[in-house]
Parts: sequence; C-alpha cells; structure tokens
Amino acid sequence: MKLAILAIKNRKMLLNLIKSDFKNRYLGNHLGIVWAFIQPLVMVAVYWFVFTKGFRAGAVSNVPFLLWLLAGMVPWFLLNDAIMSSSSAVTSQAFMVKKIVFEVKLLPIVKIGSAVIVNLAFWILLLIICFAYGYYPTIWWLQLVYYMFCIIAISLSLGLLFSAIMPFWPDIGQIVAVIFQVMFWATPVMWNKDMLLSHPKYQYIIKLNPFAYIVDGFRDTVVAQIPFWHYYNQMIYFWVFVLVVYYLGNRTFNKLRPHFADVL
Repeated sequence: MKLAILAIKNRKMLLNLIKSDFKNRYLGNHLGIVWAFIQPLVMVAVYWFVFTKGFRAGAVSNVPFLLWLLAGMVPWFLLNDAIMSSSSAVTSQAFMVKKIVFEVKLLPIVKIGSAVIVNLAFWILLLIICFAYGYYPTIWWLQLVYYMFCIIAISLSLGLLFSAIMPFWPDIGQIVAVIFQVMFWATPVMWNKDMLLSHPKYQYIIKLNPFAYIVDGFRDTVVAQIPFWHYYNQMIYFWVFVLVVYYLGNRTFNKLRPHFADVL
C-alpha cells in the first residue's frame, strides 16, 4: 500500500523514467524503437515454423495453432522481461541509487513499466492474428486487464526481492535467468495443459506454478472466454503466493536499502 501511494505521488517522475528507460533500450541502434516490433515478430515466426512445419503441430482444441501459441507467448514474454529487468533495477541504475532525494524502491516499477511498453508490440500482433482467424474482441477480453494486473503484481514482488539481493550477490541474476529457462518449459506456453489430464501428479505440480495461472488465464480469455474466477483455487493460491513474496521482498529491500550505495 505504501509503495502504491509513493508511486502515485511521484507519478510524473515515474512516467518520465519509464519513457527514458524504454528509449535507452534501443538507443544507438539505427532502427531504434522499430526493434521492439522486429524481435517479437521473429520470435513468433521461428516458434510457429518449428512447431507447425517441424513437429507438424495442428489446431489445439479447434483453435488455430498460431493464435493459440501467441495467446500464451504474450503474457510469458512480459513476465520474463518484467521480472528479469526489475531484478537488476538497482544495479543497473547505480547513479540514481546514490541520490539521497530519490526513492530507490521505484526503480523496479520503472523497469516493469518499460517492459509493458515493449510488450505492446505483442498485443498488436495478437490482435491482428485474432482478426485474421475471425476471433473478435468480446466483453470477456476485459479480463485481460485483470491478468495484466497479475503480471505486474508478481513481477513487482519478485523484482523487489531479487533487486535487493543482487547488489550483494550478483550471481542472483544468472540464477534467475536459468530458472526462467526451466520455467518456460514447465509453464504451458508451448504445450497444452490438457496433456496432463491423465497424469494427476504432474498436473498438481503445474498448478503450483504461479506463472501457469496467468498464461492459462490469458489464453482462456482470448480463445475460450472462460471467466477468471472459474479456477478459484488457483486464483487464491496465486494471490497468497504474490502477497507472501511481496512481504519478503519489501522487508528485504527496506533492510538492505541503506547499504546499496556502499556496494555499488
């Protein structure tokens, strides 16, 4: 709650920092911000070609494979980008950490905000693919706002925790990168969750993955119009997980904050 109030009070500065961070991502490149659109297009094209031409993947639950794939990739790439970038928020902005008048706890929010802007290219691509296959926005798509809030909440919670630890233990960045490589395949982004219906034990393990709740919910909203409260058990688990991690991250950040300038 205190962080939300802090963000609101400093909203103008926060927005300027987010814009600046977004521009700095592509500063020095000849194509500039165009790379924000080229990268997702190439990623989606590669995965689509490999799975449809190489593995001969067809429609999933009567949903065209490209649409099904993109509906899972959009939230995943935002999760990956937001958490990875917010984890290095303190170490990558050392000059701002040393400014006494600046509230360092806003840095993870800046990184997450920048990741959201970059992810807009995926949203535009998803909308185009939906129209191409005859899937048009419905009132159920308003649930995407909820899932976007879920992404921001879990990214901020983990970002606070990891960004507080990284100045003292830089290896945490590599550890998080490896974990996300594993989580990409442990989350039903590239495969259908229904494949586990005959394996209850593995299905239970996947349900413990908070990222699976977001990816499945996002995909269910776009292609199946399933209400977000349908899987209420997973919803409760997800928010308990987020609140616990936020509590740990906030406490860790507050405790280590006075020592950031000494180690940077």
